[in-house]
Amino acid sequence: MARASKRLFDLTLVLLSLPLTVPLAGLVAALVRVLLGGPVLFAQDRPGLDGRIFRLVKFRTMTEARDWAGKLLPDEERLTRFGRFLRSTSLDELPELWNVLKGEMSLVGPRPLLVEYLPLYSDEQKRRHDVRPGLTGWAQVNGRNALSWDEKFALDVWYVDNRSFLLDLRILWMTLGRVLRREGISFRDETATSRFTGSAQARRSR
Repeated sequence: MARASKRLFDLTLVLLSLPLTVPLAGLVAALVRVLLGGPVLFAQDRPGLDGRIFRLVKFRTMTEARDWAGKLLPDEERLTRFGRFLRSTSLDELPELWNVLKGEMSLVGPRPLLVEYLPLYSDEQKRRHDVRPGLTGWAQVNGRNALSWDEKFALDVWYVDNRSFLLDLRILWMTLGRVLRREGISFRDETATSRFTGSAQARRSR
């Protein structure tokens, strides 16, 4: 799929979904404010197309609880039942539709990971940045957090090489089914499961 046609596809679907997603995002934002406090949004730099850095936004899922010394408590202690629900249903990712509208992300593509991972990729793994990152991707509908890092990156690169309009529709449909059934979906973000420290493939290429 050419970049221009994929961009048009993204904009069309996002704009058509606004009557549903805007009220839903407003409701989630209000609940986050009441149950978790402010700020409502979590923002973090992530690498996008060609490794260019952009500011990803999503709803906050953790409290700001701190210990006696003022240090934030571990993630698992700050993640509430409501936060787990937001992650398991992917509702925390609704603000990323703004990133899609801005052209920083696509609806479908490799998930944007941490900036610090950029120098750890092999030449083959770096190819995941040949397309815009997505809200969902081939790795997310084929195992997500049950996969090793090498398996995720292999699926990401496979998507880059085989991307098409029909494949994007298939991934979106599979994502919707998994979210509705809450099947194969973990509330732990890809960047929070286990940190990527480089693979054997990456070390051989450096």
